[in-house]
Amino acid sequence: MSSNGDLSELGSSESFWEPGNYKRTVKRIDDGHRLCNELVTCFQERAKIEKHYALQLSDWAKRWRVVVEKVSVESTKKSYHQAKKEEWTAANREAHAKADPTKSQEEVRKYTTRVERCNQDTEKVKERYSKALEELNRCNPRYMEDMEQVFDLTQEAERKRLCFFKDVLLDIHTHLDLSSKDSFKALYQDLGQTIRAANETEDLRWWRNTHGPGMSMNWPQFEEWSPEASRSISKRMHSGNSEENVVTLTNIVSSAGDNVPPSPITLDTSRVKDYSSDWSDDESPKKVAVNGVGEEEEEQVEGVRVKALYDYTGQEADELSFKAGEELLKLGEEDEQGWCKGQLSNGQIGLYPANYVHVIAS
Repeated sequence: MSSNGDLSELGSSESFWEPGNYKRTVKRIDDGHRLCNELVTCFQERAKIEKHYALQLSDWAKRWRVVVEKVSVESTKKSYHQAKKEEWTAANREAHAKADPTKSQEEVRKYTTRVERCNQDTEKVKERYSKALEELNRCNPRYMEDMEQVFDLTQEAERKRLCFFKDVLLDIHTHLDLSSKDSFKALYQDLGQTIRAANETEDLRWWRNTHGPGMSMNWPQFEEWSPEASRSISKRMHSGNSEENVVTLTNIVSSAGDNVPPSPITLDTSRVKDYSSDWSDDESPKKVAVNGVGEEEEEQVEGVRVKALYDYTGQEADELSFKAGEELLKLGEEDEQGWCKGQLSNGQIGLYPANYVHVIAS
């Protein structure tokens, strides 16, 4: 990377003090500038290659994520619950038929045969469900080990960043030392104490327990189906509030423990799909909101102009997609989960992450 040329020729070269011999030094400076540009170009080409690879890797991950997410546990669980529902329905029909004097023995026998067949199907599906759950649980230790190894790498990188920031701030603090002046002495001492109070170990520990392997995990467990399970749904609607779509579910019976009282589960209905048709023969389909807004919310709302800081691609039907720098209209305040309701320039209304935009100064 040196632009000095062949060092063996320096001894036989003419003196620097001779007229015009300064041009060698000028050429050396020019060559150094050119070499710097070539080095930058080299890194830029490498960055383009890695960016292209990252895009291909992202496409590959999206394609295989669909396959991985269709795990056998969920499918067999759904099949088992459906089989139990059919078995329960057949048993009720058989009981009604036996109690009805107008039913013939042949009709009662058909209901009995139906119940027996449902019992056999239920046992088969239950066995598949249990095996799928066992296979999944066998992978848990390896999964946790791999995840923790990768997480430790991120923790180490974060530790280096925190230490670097701390060193830089302390260096700035040293160069801005105004402690010799009485008017700045207290300010300087407070600044030094604040910087030294930064504890990278405590920060990493907090992140591990709050967002890493230290968090608790509800591993999938066998869930028995029960016809007595009911749902108590309460909604509180008022505009501009994150509590406008709250659903409380109770009486969810689990086979993990018979003595555990049912605890309410709060769900955000704007982020949950409607699966009621899978569990009830009598319930009619609910009206689905378009662009995240129902028919009752079609009235005009005065909004605030905001600009996107980053690109965002909506993962759900009620989410907006936009590019960095694109302007949109904020229609509501941020909810407890960090989402806001907004409107694109084309009129589409939906949800977006609140920290992806900033308000445009008027």
